[in-house]
Amino acid sequence: MSIYKFRTFEDAEKALWNFHPDEGYYERLRDLWDFADRLNPIEYPKGIFKFKTLQEANEHREKWELAHAKRKLKSRHHSSA
Repeated sequence: MSIYKFRTFEDAEKALWNFHPDEGYYERLRDLWDFADRLNPIEYPKGIFKFKTLQEANEHREKWELAHAKRKLKSRHHSSA
C-alpha cells in the first residue's frame, strides 16, 4: 500500500474520489449498502403515498428514517440501562 502526503485536508479528500469507476467499484458499493441494510434494516410504511413534489417525497422519507434512528437509539439506551 502506497503512502501519500497532502498539503491540505481538501487535497487528501480529492484523492479519494473515483472519476472512472469500474464494475468492481459498483459491486463493492452494492455490497456495502447490502451490509448496512442487514445491520440496520428500515421498515418503511406500507401503502402508496402521493406527493406534489420530489422535495416533499424526500422530506417524508427523511422524517421516516430519522424516526427509525431515534427508535434505535432509544432501544439501545434502554437495553444498556
